[in-house]
Amino acid sequence: MFLSQRAAVQSFLFFSTNRGEFNNMTMQSGNEQLIPLFSVAFRPFFLSGALFSLVAMSIWGAVLSGWLTFEPYGSSFWWHAHEMLFGFTVAIIVGFLLTAVQNWTGLTSVKGKSLGLLWLLWLIARVLLAIDIGLADWVIVFIDLAFLPVVCVVMARLIITVKLWRNLIFIPILVLMTCSNALMHWGLLNNNAALINQGSYAMVMLVVMLITVLGGRVFPMFTANGTGTKKVEGIRILEILTIASTALIALIYITGITLPALLQAVLLLLSALCHFTRLIRWRFWVTFKTPLVWSLHLGYLGIPIGFFLMALHYFSGDILLSTVVHALTVGAIGSTILSMITRVSLGHTGRKLIVGKALAIAFILVFLTSFVRVFYTLISDDYSFSMATAALMWVLAYGIYSVIFLPKLITKRL
Repeated sequence: MFLSQRAAVQSFLFFSTNRGEFNNMTMQSGNEQLIPLFSVAFRPFFLSGALFSLVAMSIWGAVLSGWLTFEPYGSSFWWHAHEMLFGFTVAIIVGFLLTAVQNWTGLTSVKGKSLGLLWLLWLIARVLLAIDIGLADWVIVFIDLAFLPVVCVVMARLIITVKLWRNLIFIPILVLMTCSNALMHWGLLNNNAALINQGSYAMVMLVVMLITVLGGRVFPMFTANGTGTKKVEGIRILEILTIASTALIALIYITGITLPALLQAVLLLLSALCHFTRLIRWRFWVTFKTPLVWSLHLGYLGIPIGFFLMALHYFSGDILLSTVVHALTVGAIGSTILSMITRVSLGHTGRKLIVGKALAIAFILVFLTSFVRVFYTLISDDYSFSMATAALMWVLAYGIYSVIFLPKLITKRL
């Protein structure tokens, strides 16, 4: 994991630029005939991921409000947890990695029909998990689990071809995500709630680990470049403690190791303190006039908040882990994703890295969604109302992104 930091920097630097190298690489001879949506991987997966989250959260909110009876594969609760992780989040991660691997290797990643087929595999899994058409469970599971291994093969082929071995670190991460997905399915088929939770929490921690490593290396640079201030250099011991503690937390949930509750709480508190110290050192207060930067800081804030609340769960047991973990899934992951896909969508469709009031409101909305989902649930007995309200806020936030970027993502780069 530590050896992947250089690769992580490359990928984030790749997506933060607004230069023409990417356009030159992907729009060479013959590429002009491609449907723009399937010319580069981030286009279909960012757009579909955002739109799918709108559908999924709308359905979830309607179910909680009693307006809709929904009986997907598994159950509505299982489907919600699974699809927001392995439908929405995975789509964004894959769009990111399959585009970035072109920059690392100088080779063309999937495009055109191949990209369309890969996207169709992702989409078919979403449909089969939502609508019962009579297929056997093992067929549905196989189709859903096949997506990430196919992505692994595409990435590994390009990386191995040019012998960029350090970038292979992303392959085991995707494999672990596949294993987490398999745990959720296996737990469902065996009516084992513990395995379902282990799979979902493992996936959450893997994504948090990615944000920790990648964000720690480039958020200070984004802050300096976006605000015209001096870049804050990392303190080695703080960086090691932050990454190591987060990796250890991820490992615990991936393996299902049971630690004494007090020890688990102390580890989470230590990591929360490291993350918060890191965030303070990045000087979030200089970013207030730059939405594309403060939105990243806001998303990162979800990590120490989430870890702190999880520590409280292990200290007292009075609050549900499934409730407080939404500070990570919505506050950290949801916020960071919205900020990053906005940055990528602007830069690589030929626009300046500047957003208006609508997107700034969307950044705030998605972060506040985590507070409604977590804190209102903790202080109120009206559980369904808080979750339905949070679902509506999510739909508004990602709806703003979808409305603004749909025409940009389906048309040629400027």
